[in-house]
Amino acid sequence: MLTATELRELRRVHIRAGRVVDALFAGDYRSAVRGRGMEFEEVRAYVPGDDVRYIDWKVTARANAPYVKVFREERQLTVLLAVDVSGSTRVGSGGRDGGTDRRLQMARVAGGLAWAGARNRDQVGLLTFTDRAESWLPPRKTRGHVWAMLQEVYAPHAGGRGTDLSEALHFLGKVQRRRAVVVLVSDFLDGGPWERVLGPMIRRHTVHAVVVHDPLDEGLAALGGLVEVVDAETGRARLVDARTWRGRAPVAARVERLRRLGARTLALSTEEDPFVALQRHFHAQGARR
Repeated sequence: MLTATELRELRRVHIRAGRVVDALFAGDYRSAVRGRGMEFEEVRAYVPGDDVRYIDWKVTARANAPYVKVFREERQLTVLLAVDVSGSTRVGSGGRDGGTDRRLQMARVAGGLAWAGARNRDQVGLLTFTDRAESWLPPRKTRGHVWAMLQEVYAPHAGGRGTDLSEALHFLGKVQRRRAVVVLVSDFLDGGPWERVLGPMIRRHTVHAVVVHDPLDEGLAALGGLVEVVDAETGRARLVDARTWRGRAPVAARVERLRRLGARTLALSTEEDPFVALQRHFHAQGARR
């Protein structure tokens, strides 16, 4: 159950996310995702100006003349949010307001995207995960669904503490067969071989990855001396020299790992405004598309 303080914070996220969607990035969101849910309609003769990527080579070979595939945009897309709720998400240095950890930043991201999807009349679903699938809310497009998703992301009821991205990706592959927009929101502190699952998913779906990180990820040099640290996922404690200690996976390495696979990646610090960062991300993706 959420405490009274947590519930107030979540209500603030819900209200602000709804307000800023139209003002900041609803248009950029639509520009980035529209046309990604495409269904084949017909094959017709090529005319100058057609995108050569859509040439149907089999028909072209049979007819001895160029033909292209024609697609129509689906009126309703399916957007799936997969949000990490493992132990490491509850760690943070406070962000700009002194109270932001990864969990709160991820809730803001989920809230903004859920509202954007609702405004765009898309169906939005949610998977929360740790080292297992924690909760699954099938895609819907109601305002009450946005609130339900925020509660699932922010509520401290996860059964696991570790992170297993492969397990989450396997789950999404089972429940979503048709093409969709998939948004992975995690700190991506998982050394497992999840690329083998994510690669095929990127070829089937449009995948965005939001890497939520914190200044603590880069080290504890500001503290100086010997410091006892506790792994938020395993509970293991050890004594480290804060002047030389470094995080196990630099942010740049995590981002590069995702971009090599083809994921549309946003690195988001707990010190940033997540809504402004999302607007920049979707604006860039829309312009690139």
